[in-house]
Amino acid sequence: MINSKKESFMKILFIYPEYENTFWNLKKVLKVLGKKAAYPPLGLLTVAALLPKNWEKKLIDMNCQTLKKEHIIWSDYVMISSIIGQKHSAREVINRTHELGKYIIAGGSLFTTSFEEFSDIDTLVLGESEEIIPTLVKDIENKNLKKIYQNNKFPAIENTPIPAWNLIKLSDYNSICIQLSRGCPYNCEFCDVIQLNGRIPRIKSKDQIIAELNSIYKLGWRGGVFFVDDNFIGNKSILKEKILPDIVKWQKEKRYPFIFSTQVSINLSDDLKLMEMMIDAGFSTVFIGIETPNIDGLKECGKYHNINRNLLESVKKIQNTGFEVNAGFILGFDSDKETIFQNQIDFIQKSGIVAAMVGLLNVSPKSRLYNRLKKANRLINNKDNFGSDITELTELNFVPKMKANTLIEGYQNVLKTIYSPRYYFSRIKTFLREYKPKKVKPPKIRFYHLRGLASSLWFLGIKENGRHYYWSLIFWSLFKKPALLPYAIGLPLGLLHFKTLAWAKQYNAYYR
Repeated sequence: MINSKKESFMKILFIYPEYENTFWNLKKVLKVLGKKAAYPPLGLLTVAALLPKNWEKKLIDMNCQTLKKEHIIWSDYVMISSIIGQKHSAREVINRTHELGKYIIAGGSLFTTSFEEFSDIDTLVLGESEEIIPTLVKDIENKNLKKIYQNNKFPAIENTPIPAWNLIKLSDYNSICIQLSRGCPYNCEFCDVIQLNGRIPRIKSKDQIIAELNSIYKLGWRGGVFFVDDNFIGNKSILKEKILPDIVKWQKEKRYPFIFSTQVSINLSDDLKLMEMMIDAGFSTVFIGIETPNIDGLKECGKYHNINRNLLESVKKIQNTGFEVNAGFILGFDSDKETIFQNQIDFIQKSGIVAAMVGLLNVSPKSRLYNRLKKANRLINNKDNFGSDITELTELNFVPKMKANTLIEGYQNVLKTIYSPRYYFSRIKTFLREYKPKKVKPPKIRFYHLRGLASSLWFLGIKENGRHYYWSLIFWSLFKKPALLPYAIGLPLGLLHFKTLAWAKQYNAYYR
């Protein structure tokens, strides 16, 4: 028995590649707050918890640590997880690991959607891993690993373990992430969530989610918690009847140690009771895929739940209830005319959506859009095929209906406009006029809050261009919305990051 245990003992190195400069990668803001990354690698931490307890495990998040040669040499197997926005870093990790003769097992959305591009990886885990891991572990022990492991069905997540938080330093992160459900009831043409996670949301039990909240609470975490669900309100009835009441009770008992954020669809605005329950539970920020104010564009991409409503009024209802709304917007739909650029700017300004993620349409290999454009011979697989008309398109992977240079220039102008100081600070004012947060006991002020205050005053009030817009906002808040002064000081910090997107030489796609 002793020999058997020795033979099954493994040293696993988990590697999370570095993010490129996208909407989600708030490096400059995080630096001034004394943080290293926005969120920990939840997928790898969950896989680590699924592996045998007697295996030795180390995790290198390259957004927080430097991957060293000795880390790779130490391991028996290297496990990598990555999304599209980490592709270049993932490729470098793969090359380095192979140079040192180590075996790579890779999973995550990048490899699941584009596994054909990574034929040099030893083993690929495509899709969700809960029901794959037992077979994978057995094959590792028997030294009989296959090239590809894939589940033909979406696994139940009721038995998904608490992530292995011991592998990371929680204080490196601005927010901790957990997951309640997987899947989304909607089937937008450009989105690959249905193919990756299914259309019927699978939901953890209330006991599971409370156990996960307790796990990070006991470790001393106090602050932001991001529910990474594809659509948190995908099953409203279960959420209202079974999940939120227990979260509300837990938060009240613990005196609201966490501030929650998540992703939802715009129809949250139709359910006042649900919004109020989420506010009571401690949710403060929601990310919504608005995509475009153009009805033809919404119809084209199958975003039917955004149609037959006044999108501006829907956003304001959510803000009025006490949420900050962040949102995603897309340029490059077939129905887009040249007026779309100004229309996007006008909508973003009028909505008061401060963190507006605007991206070029990007075709995922697992989306319905991919199939449609492939049939039309409009996919671009090699940048050398762009032709003279689109030599500047470093991220667009299809031939748009609009003249490509017009699309790129219009897109760049949208970013430069909405992330100019004048427009950005004006948008904060618009948001604060609508924002009506519920009074709950705020979390204890910590050192990084003080760093944020000092950084806001120094960088945006003194050092950066457009400081007169900053001080105009501060004094406006003092006299008009004094209770919201912390937001008037904190929200401007986002400009330190967003302006890097607006003036970047590479145009970043809409990464989810």
